[in-house]
Amino acid sequence: MKPLKILLFSLTLLVAFLLLGSQFLTYDASIISEKNSSPYYDYHALHSRDGIGKFYLGREIAKVMGHQEFLWLERPSREQQENPQKLLEVLNIKPTDTIADIGAGSGYFSFRLASLVPDGKVFAVDIQPEMLDIIDFFKKENEVNNIETILGTIKNPNLPKNMVDIVLMVDAYHEFEYPREMMDNIVTSLPPGGKVILAEYRRENPLIPIKTLHKMTEKQVKNEMDFVGLTWEKTEEILPQQHLIFFTKI
Repeated sequence: MKPLKILLFSLTLLVAFLLLGSQFLTYDASIISEKNSSPYYDYHALHSRDGIGKFYLGREIAKVMGHQEFLWLERPSREQQENPQKLLEVLNIKPTDTIADIGAGSGYFSFRLASLVPDGKVFAVDIQPEMLDIIDFFKKENEVNNIETILGTIKNPNLPKNMVDIVLMVDAYHEFEYPREMMDNIVTSLPPGGKVILAEYRRENPLIPIKTLHKMTEKQVKNEMDFVGLTWEKTEEILPQQHLIFFTKI
C-alpha cells in the first residue's frame, strides 16, 4: 500500500501543480511560425499569460497595455507610488533640450517634461494613435505648444536622427515587441553624449505589486542596453518602486 500512497500523493501534487500553472501559463502554437523571423529572438509556445511568447536575451516580452486603460496612467496614487517629481529632478534637463518620451501613453510625463523645456521640445511617441489623440486633446486644452506627437511603429519610433538630447522610457521598454530594432533606431536619434534613461519596476523585489513581466532587473536592463552599444552611466535608486537607469551614447 505504501508505494500506492506515494503514487497517489505524487499524482495529486502533479494535478495541483498543473492547475495552478494553468492560471499563469498559456499555449499558442502559432507563435512558433515566427521562429525564423529574426536572429535576436526566441519563441516559446508555452509562455506566461502576461507575455507574447517572444523572448529577448532570456526575457519574455510583456503584452502592451491598451489605450482602453489610459486612466490607470493618470491615477492619483501614481504620485505616491512613483514620485514623478523626484524622477524629473534628477534628469538634469536644460531649458533648450529636445526630449523623446517613448511610450508616452496619455502624456503623463510628456506634459511635465514640456514645462521644463520652454525653449526646447518634447516628442511624445506611441504606437497607439488613440493615445496620441488624448495627448493632442490635452495640448489644445492647456495651450501647450512644445509637444509634438509622433506615431511610432513596433520597430521604429520615427524620431529625427541626431536631434534628441534625452530619450526617456517610463515603464514602457519591457513591452517593446522588437526591442533590438527599436533601440537601434533610438540610438540613431541621439548625438554623441545623448542620454537614454529607463524607469522600470524592480523585478528583484517580489513584493512590488506589479505583474512580473512588467518589471525588470537592473542587470537585465544593462545587458540589453549594452547589446545596442549604449554605455551605463549610473543607476539612481531614489524612487519608491522603480530603478532609474542612465545610459550614454559614446
